Amino acid sequence: MNNFKKVGLTALAGSLAALSAHAAEMGVSGATVLTYTSEDGTEVTGNPLGMKTNLSFKASGEVNGYTVSYMQTSADQFAGMSSARLSVDMGDLGLIAFDQGSGSGLATIDDKTPTAAEEIWDGLDGAGASTTSVGGLVGTAGNSGVVNYVKSYAGIKFNGAWRKGAGVNLSDGSSGGNSEGAWDFAITGSGSSFGISELEGLSMGAGYGEASSGTAAGTQSGDDVHMTAFANYSMGPVSFGVQVSDLNRNAKGVAGEEAVAWGLAVNINEDLSVSYGEREVNYTHASASAIKEKGDGIAVAYTMGSMKIAGNRNEVDNNGGVSNAKDSMTEIAVSFAF
Repeated sequence: MNNFKKVGLTALAGSLAALSAHAAEMGVSGATVLTYTSEDGTEVTGNPLGMKTNLSFKASGEVNGYTVSYMQTSADQFAGMSSARLSVDMGDLGLIAFDQGSGSGLATIDDKTPTAAEEIWDGLDGAGASTTSVGGLVGTAGNSGVVNYVKSYAGIKFNGAWRKGAGVNLSDGSSGGNSEGAWDFAITGSGSSFGISELEGLSMGAGYGEASSGTAAGTQSGDDVHMTAFANYSMGPVSFGVQVSDLNRNAKGVAGEEAVAWGLAVNINEDLSVSYGEREVNYTHASASAIKEKGDGIAVAYTMGSMKIAGNRNEVDNNGGVSNAKDSMTEIAVSFAF
């Protein structure tokens, strides 16, 4: 009898799941990217050829009058979940979501300078603006284990993120680490949204965030503070943008960072686009003179239906705030969407 009850409950659960599935819209999309990457002469490239396959699942349906959506993306030969997002659209009340890697808050505007392919810091080494902070991933809350709230009003969009504890990808349970959490937000809109209707092609935004790195004695004197602002202007096939960012690290002995970047992108025709950009990052050491990192990058992209060929070349001097440290990266990528 007990076995019969278990089978019955399992069958009932399966029926309910099947019934729910009929009420939701399901979609699957994917892309395969073939790459050729060349590093600078100081690094061992190994095999320069690579391939990545992404598969994205999306589902959306109505639950108790609200639109509930779920997204999950698997990458790198489907080794595991790369990112996921569960969101509830509450209409005029806004949208609330739990983000596990898709992007929320300040991280959504970490680098908005125009580019034809990858950002001008992509693929460069160094702990600093090139990979993990100003211009690369400014944003205190991060993208993992984050509660996200999004609300638009009169063309102005608020995107806020909050995280308690360390930001790690977990299927359940609590995260480790000594972080005490973080919060940040981004506000974006067009020129007309902010009362500058004369510049029809203008888009702009700004954001702020704070993060605590824990209470370890002798290592923390206050919260880390992230700030950034950008303005892009498009006229016909040409787009130009400027972004300024500031990262104030309050851990003892850790340099702060101030960055200024600009980018110019041109659509030669509906299939071909090119871009060039530069960035300077000023590393402010507490007990040493400031060191300025200088980087630039050029990119080209050509689209033929669902196939895209893109290439970019990025270089940097004084990389990561280290005097005379240089790095460069060249990549050619061929992608197929399906």
